[in-house]
Amino acid sequence: MNTEKENPAFIDASDESLVIACLGGDRQAFGKIVTRYQRMLCSVAYSSLGSLSASEEVAQEAFVEAWKKLGSLREPEKLKSWLCGILRFKISHRRRKDARQPVFEAEGSEELVNMEAEGEGVDESAMRAEEQALLWKALERVPETYREPLVLYYREHQSIEHVAYELDLSEDAVKQRLSRGRKMLQERMMSFVEDSLVRSTPGRVFTLGVLAALPALAPPAKAATGAAVAAKLGSLAKWSSVIAFVGTFSGLISSVFALRASLDQSRTERERLNVIRTVVGFLAVAAAYVGGGYLLLWLASQSYESSGYYAAGMQLLTVGATLACCGMTYRMFKYSRQLREEERLAHPECFLDERDAKTAKGREFKSRWKLFGVPLVHVRFAAAEEGDKPVFGWIAAGEQAYGLLFAWGGFVVAPVCVGIVSVGLLSVGTIGFGVLGIGMIAWGVVAFGSSAVGWNTFSALSSLGGDTAISGGFAVARDAAIGKVAFAAKANTEAAAELARLGALEASYVGVLGLIAVLVLVPVTFYAKAVRKRFGKKSG
Repeated sequence: MNTEKENPAFIDASDESLVIACLGGDRQAFGKIVTRYQRMLCSVAYSSLGSLSASEEVAQEAFVEAWKKLGSLREPEKLKSWLCGILRFKISHRRRKDARQPVFEAEGSEELVNMEAEGEGVDESAMRAEEQALLWKALERVPETYREPLVLYYREHQSIEHVAYELDLSEDAVKQRLSRGRKMLQERMMSFVEDSLVRSTPGRVFTLGVLAALPALAPPAKAATGAAVAAKLGSLAKWSSVIAFVGTFSGLISSVFALRASLDQSRTERERLNVIRTVVGFLAVAAAYVGGGYLLLWLASQSYESSGYYAAGMQLLTVGATLACCGMTYRMFKYSRQLREEERLAHPECFLDERDAKTAKGREFKSRWKLFGVPLVHVRFAAAEEGDKPVFGWIAAGEQAYGLLFAWGGFVVAPVCVGIVSVGLLSVGTIGFGVLGIGMIAWGVVAFGSSAVGWNTFSALSSLGGDTAISGGFAVARDAAIGKVAFAAKANTEAAAELARLGALEASYVGVLGLIAVLVLVPVTFYAKAVRKRFGKKSG
């Protein structure tokens, strides 16, 4: 027994509201549309085809086609007329296909088997089939202009008002057509026709059949240019995707400059190979992560029922990639120091230059000016050696850098920081942890990235938000989510767009993009040039 309850929000919902909900993937809303218009579509189909099974089959096909093409409906308030247009096209196609077959013979042996399976005996099933054949023999003598109102009248609980609404006619016109239609029916068939039509009305089973036949994915909202929600979701997706894209590659841009600086700092073949292997390792993790994410997204698109499991798998993949990058960063620092010490012993000839001495003044810069005993600027240009302490200052840069204002490097901690792994109030990195986190994988109260985890999250691939989540792929949140695969109290709806603070995002995206550009490009350019000047290969 089906115990599913109808969503109270849909009881008196307008056609436009139901269409918007359907564009967000709400199948229950489409069920309400089917319930609202199934009698009309089945009745119109029956008045043309003369077969109950054929009419319900064509009506179901029309509803399924409507679900697939719902995104093309530019005026949701005209849903009824749009559905009728789809139905009449299906009817025309069906009539051409069955042109050589008697219409009233459409109720074949397959229907007798179905009736028997539902509890009717063979004799009763045969009687019902004969009734339907006789019914159509009586109705087919009436022109379709009068037959449609007549069929609808008895299927709409003998309501002239409903018939007028369904056929877009005045009540007077309906009364006239009904009157003429009745006169055309033979008197001895009238009571039989009325009773048969009442008993043939589609019900809950028809609605469930349509919903079971729907494709897994929701209609694409972006095609619904006439609906208000489409414009809002399109604008929101546009700017969040741009920021997410820039945030995703900001950490990679920083890594490229760091690679160049690391190669300039290397003095032996083993050190250079170690740098290359490290970079390849990071790129492999990133490629595996992004590839795995898009695979999960594709699998979710193929199986609507299992999409929740794939969304959970995406979050596990995000955590795994975060731990992998952090672990590789820690190993990189530890091993590079050990390797430098080994190479000094194995190849002392590679470190004869004064600039390569552990005590060389050019290894780092520390400003004379201090504030509360902390240097205003502290930058290490040389590769870290065993025994080196992390760089520390109001502005700090190096392999491991801690800044009271700003830090740039490998592993960095500061209110504003840029690095491979960055931790701060505003952090940009391959992995960024912050109040505002930006990066390939961003963690923060507000997070932008290829994947984002936090309170309000924006991403290209996966967003997990405590409040809202916006993504080009998976979007999971408590209150509002917008994405190809979205889970939240409000998912892919106009209400979700409002909760996602579209106006605030549109007003701030330029500032966010500019901030990312300044934080990444300025320090990495300065640092890479300074390292090359001090430790790059000498000409001549």
